[in-house]
Amino acid sequence: MSIKADVNLDCKGLACPMPIVKTKKAMNDVKDGQILEVQATDKGSVADLKAWSEGVGHQYLGTKEEDGVLLHYIRKSGDDHESEKKFEQTITNEEVINRTANGGIILDVREEAEYAFGHIEGSKSIPLGELEDRLNELDKDQEIYVICRTGTRSDLAAQKLAGKGFTKVVNVLPGMSSWNGDLSKKL
Repeated sequence: MSIKADVNLDCKGLACPMPIVKTKKAMNDVKDGQILEVQATDKGSVADLKAWSEGVGHQYLGTKEEDGVLLHYIRKSGDDHESEKKFEQTITNEEVINRTANGGIILDVREEAEYAFGHIEGSKSIPLGELEDRLNELDKDQEIYVICRTGTRSDLAAQKLAGKGFTKVVNVLPGMSSWNGDLSKKL
């Protein structure tokens, strides 16, 4: 079944955060009520675009895959949608190790493959797209330091956790793309 979209956006070959960055920009030219089709090859874009859409008030309609390309469908809401929020509680990459020495966990919300090829020793991997289904693996009383590659997915994850009643959540910026510490691999 072919799904009609009003506007098409090619994000094939791009990795996080670029599909979100390009989608944000494209939405400026999409009229209220129109459907944007985002074509992506990054598997993480499924969770990323869904969380971003929900976070800013657009309607995430769904995703289908055709020949290895993910086709995401997002309906632009009216002008009354809320502007994108940024999670207020943040710390730097450098601060996170010192803070976790006193308790708390580092929650890595990157995709499984990203985590496998290099992560912070002792961090817990729950990809953003699985977070809602795996909340029971986290302790609401423990400090949770959320990290991803650039801070975009971790921001969305931190907002999601806070919305589910987690009160000790902190977003780690700028994320693994600027990490200078030791890395573990899980291959």
